[in-house]
Amino acid sequence: MEKPLSEPLSKRTALIVASLASFLTPFMGSSISVSLPAIGTEFRMDAVLLGWVQTAYLLSSAALLVPIGRIADIRGRRKVFLYGVALYTLSSFLAGIAPDVAVLIGARVLQGISGAMMFGVSIAILTSVYPLEERGAALGINTASVYIGLSLGPFVGGFLTQQIGWRSVFLVHVPLGLVMMGLVLLRLRREWVEARGARFDLLGSGAYSVALLLVLYGFSLLPSVAGCACVAAGIAGLGGFFFWERRVESPIIDVNMFLRNRAFSFSNLAALINYSATFAITFLMSLYLQYIQKLSPQQAGLVLIAQPIVMAAASPFAGKLSDRVEPRIVASWGMGILVVGLLLFTFLGDGTPMVVIIANLALVGLGFALFSSPNTNAVMSSVDRLVYGVAAGALATMRTTGMALSLGIATMILALFMGRVEIRPEVYPALLQSIRVTFAVSALLCVGGVFASLARGSVRPAGGR
Repeated sequence: MEKPLSEPLSKRTALIVASLASFLTPFMGSSISVSLPAIGTEFRMDAVLLGWVQTAYLLSSAALLVPIGRIADIRGRRKVFLYGVALYTLSSFLAGIAPDVAVLIGARVLQGISGAMMFGVSIAILTSVYPLEERGAALGINTASVYIGLSLGPFVGGFLTQQIGWRSVFLVHVPLGLVMMGLVLLRLRREWVEARGARFDLLGSGAYSVALLLVLYGFSLLPSVAGCACVAAGIAGLGGFFFWERRVESPIIDVNMFLRNRAFSFSNLAALINYSATFAITFLMSLYLQYIQKLSPQQAGLVLIAQPIVMAAASPFAGKLSDRVEPRIVASWGMGILVVGLLLFTFLGDGTPMVVIIANLALVGLGFALFSSPNTNAVMSSVDRLVYGVAAGALATMRTTGMALSLGIATMILALFMGRVEIRPEVYPALLQSIRVTFAVSALLCVGGVFASLARGSVRPAGGR
């Protein structure tokens, strides 16, 4: 294993590029959510196809996050990260000049691949660069950049969409990507290859990616027969993958961490449920605010910013609280608050006061903050330091998979209530009804998440870290 780099300039550069990578992914996702109605108008897309602008990114990212992390350990983290930044820059440009829906969604698939290369590897680079006594502060700054991206995305996306056009939301990432490439090439020259010479489990990686894709794609097709068949085939494939990984000499992920560590497995399950229930909130509320409430993209962005602002403000407090109080207690309270917030969204109507909407978005942000940081603390406190990288990768996979499932649930309900039609005033009542039903389903999921969060047990009596 390489020794951590000690030069202040190199550490600072690593922190900058890693934080930029962690900023760009949520910033892109939250800013695009506000621009979706404008994209739909230009390309005459129905609500289900609009959902695929987001889903395409999440599917490709979720399917490749674990295999790419393993490749980075074997071939070099800096190299994989640099290629990821280059691909992200190129795909952002392609999305910004897309002449039709097919090119746009294809570019989003490429962005998902690059996101897996950047986001997953950046945490590993920070861990390699910073010594143990400085690592927590660096990771804290990196986590804060995620919430800053979520906070700025709706406002900046709404402003750019209204003042310049939706294509600018993608094109603004091109110069940012070029700056990141320059920093890596000129300032971050050291390579980290901690598993040099290890065998890459190609069969297991392929089985994992295909199986996960089948599950997530199948969700978007439900309740059709094809959707049920895809989900069933994907679940069977994941079962085969777990069976194979327990026996292969060099697995891409140690499945015994899930089988033998209750706190780890239930914390990851809680994260999966949480993101499956909450990620589509921005997508749904963007449609509601612009179609039902008739706000401009910029106005909708200002409203949607309420949730991530509270998340960014409350997350440090929640993380510190989980250092003093058992993480499962804090996280379970957070999940409970999310249940209340999601249930309140089921009462949305044509004339719901904006102050009520903003207050409820803030409540949801508080619930998410109380859940997220303590749950991450519980995951990382339940494993040995030697497998921090694997644990972080598993948690990132749960997060990305949950995001894709959340959009899959939303698009499935939209298809059931509206069909595949362009969103026009005559279908607004069906749109509103589908939004309410989606929030009701999400609230029910979070009820299950409360039990999963409580079932993990305590992590402190087992010896802490």
